[in-house]
Amino acid sequence: MDILPHTVFCTTLSLTIFNISFLIFQLKFSTALDTIAPSQSLSDGKTLVSRDGSFELGFFSPGISKNRYLGIWYKNIPVRTVLWVANRRNPIEDSSGLLTIDNTSNLLLVSNRNVVVWSSNSTTVAKSPIVLQLLDSGNLVLRDEKSDSGRYLWQSFDHPSDTLIPGMKLGWDLRTRLERRLSSWRSSDDPSPGDLTWGIKQQNNPETIIWRGSQQYFRSGPWTGIAFTGAPELVQNPVFKLNFVSSEDEVYLSYNLKNISAFSRIVVNQTTNYREAYTWNEATQTWVLYASVPRDSCDNYALCGANGNCIINDLPICRCLKKFKPKSPEKWNLMDWSDGCVRNKPLNCQKGDGFVKYLGLKWPDATHSWLNKSMNLNECRAKCFQNCSCMAYSNSDVRGGGSGCIIWYGDLIDIRQFPAGGQELYIRMNPSESEANAEPTVKIAVIVSTVIAMVSGLLVFCYCICKRKERCREMEQQNDQSTDGENEDLELPQFEFSKIVNATNNFSIKNKLGQGGFGPVYKGTLEDGQEIAVKRLSICSGQGLKEFKNEVILINKLQHRNLVKLLGCSIQREEKLLVYEYMPNKSLDSFLFDKTKSKLLDWSKRFNIICGIARGLLYLHQDSRLRIIHRDLKSSNVLLDKDMNPKISDFGLARTFGGDQTEGNTNRVVGTYGYMAPEYATDGLFSVKSDVFSFGIMLLEIVTGKKSRGFYHPDNNLSLIGYAWRLWKEGKPLELVGGLAEESWNLSEVMKCFHISLLCVQQYPEDRPSMASVVLMLGGEKTLPKPKEPGFFKDRGPVEAYSSSSKVESSSTNEISTSVLEPR
Repeated sequence: MDILPHTVFCTTLSLTIFNISFLIFQLKFSTALDTIAPSQSLSDGKTLVSRDGSFELGFFSPGISKNRYLGIWYKNIPVRTVLWVANRRNPIEDSSGLLTIDNTSNLLLVSNRNVVVWSSNSTTVAKSPIVLQLLDSGNLVLRDEKSDSGRYLWQSFDHPSDTLIPGMKLGWDLRTRLERRLSSWRSSDDPSPGDLTWGIKQQNNPETIIWRGSQQYFRSGPWTGIAFTGAPELVQNPVFKLNFVSSEDEVYLSYNLKNISAFSRIVVNQTTNYREAYTWNEATQTWVLYASVPRDSCDNYALCGANGNCIINDLPICRCLKKFKPKSPEKWNLMDWSDGCVRNKPLNCQKGDGFVKYLGLKWPDATHSWLNKSMNLNECRAKCFQNCSCMAYSNSDVRGGGSGCIIWYGDLIDIRQFPAGGQELYIRMNPSESEANAEPTVKIAVIVSTVIAMVSGLLVFCYCICKRKERCREMEQQNDQSTDGENEDLELPQFEFSKIVNATNNFSIKNKLGQGGFGPVYKGTLEDGQEIAVKRLSICSGQGLKEFKNEVILINKLQHRNLVKLLGCSIQREEKLLVYEYMPNKSLDSFLFDKTKSKLLDWSKRFNIICGIARGLLYLHQDSRLRIIHRDLKSSNVLLDKDMNPKISDFGLARTFGGDQTEGNTNRVVGTYGYMAPEYATDGLFSVKSDVFSFGIMLLEIVTGKKSRGFYHPDNNLSLIGYAWRLWKEGKPLELVGGLAEESWNLSEVMKCFHISLLCVQQYPEDRPSMASVVLMLGGEKTLPKPKEPGFFKDRGPVEAYSSSSKVESSSTNEISTSVLEPR
């Protein structure tokens, strides 16, 4: 009777020992999950994990595809992000994949029936047993079992897919002729190589290139020792540090994160035709785009042709370099810049050409160039001067005052101008075009011509001033005699003109804050220490007198914390001044579109600004004594006080409605391109809903950090509205929100504001929400309606959109024969 309990005890003990042994075996196996020995294999369903747990190797199916691929991805990121794929061209159709090491030190990926779908093709034979290991860097390596010195028989970093991560090299090993180049996935469901590739072009002064097919699509510009000349903003980069090496053995680019605990990747994206750089935001659990190229149309290779200069904020964006002219003026005037530019005067090498210095440029294509790292700038100049084929020169390394010599031959291709940063370039010119090398007689002629021109100009200026003053007196007499109510009592404190002159240091240029549509604005300090902003109406501006009175009458009757406060005015003959409270942080656009200052606007500040503007606009539309349409709402007309609270300003174009009136029309359409509602720009119809449209554009700018004017998607010329709409429909709106510091994101608020902006810019006014609805949307959690297609979505592109830089007449409605569009 005692045998049974004893038997049960022994059986239980045996099972317990077995379970413990099994767990020990499992634990032992788990500690070796980062390696595979020749006697082992990796089958579909199993993975290798790097020792620190950052990366994982295994089989996966991309997107909606059922095909199986061997790849590496981030282990601890919930959104599976694949960094490397082995069998990109040869998927496995089932789960029979098996990764093994053969007896020739090669990795083999086989499917059912032992068909090899991928091999590492290692040519080095190991002298000792080898292992496959997934390193903490994300690099998959074959190495000697007894060696961990960094010398590998084969490594995945030498055979990248579409992604570059910290520590990887992009470029060439010149000893083995190995090229490391990224190529995009064909689609999110197909990792086979697409048409977009990124690599380093071997030449005298190497640079990185993005190719679309066989054509250059974007080039970084040569390396200056600090950054690439096509990306001067990367010199002060808070995210990563670039490392560029060009030697006899290697030419490569790599990067490292300044925060080593963060995750980052640079991807060549076939879908967007961009090279995109991301960091992982742990708080929002999303990848955040912080840089991409091409950034704008000027990044498109050779857009402006030979000797052309692309200036993104100009209209049009292509200009000939100084002392050059269009080769084909007819085509150039039609915005076809492909023929480029030629010198005003041909070179004359025998008489001794000179050079003209240009600043702030992206260096031209270095395909036809010469490089010497030991020369100084004077030696470089002499070298170029001796060769009639030399067209330009510069220092090749800008560090420590500059050193080295780079020389260009032939036409200068793919130049762009930067507002800040950029490099010097000395371009060869005809002797008469170069002041440094001009003949003495030419210099004298130039001096005499200059003096004559200055004297003539001074006489003409004095004559014009006299005529303008006479015209002013006539206009004042007309205004004094007018009976249309325009000389209504301004009911505003009057400042003595002399006190304003003293306060602004006689309107010193040092006190100038900016230039408004109808005149400059100056900072001033009154005798009691109060700081003011003085808007000075341009002398004899026939257009501005009416707007001046309009602004005085309107704003004097408005009282709201989100409207700028008018303190008084000063009128003395032709001088008409408005005195405002001073806003120490100037205008919103000075923060949004400045790479440095924009970092001061975290999301909480941006959302506060958005809500403040909305409340101020609601007051104008609904809560003030008269219904007021601003008609020129834009980021430069929103001022920021010391606490970054927004205040709407510039009411010179505003119109008032009484009673139940909600819309009007005009035969003089005035405002700013990029902010005007379609019905106002084309037909002169304005309403509270045209202000709502402008608010929607400004809201989109605040969320994305991108200007409405001058933004065009390089692939299809979509405007900011059009690109935002496309990303919204594709479910990828956050791809446009790259300028915002990711750690400050409130994802739900960002998405809500993006959504509201699209509701505000819908094509038809009746579809747009009122500002009362907008304020409720911003403060509530209710489900928002689905936006319809925005106005100006079918954009005319940069050529046509910029063609209206002067007065344009268009058909109008409501018995108005024409509407004259006057951009500011």
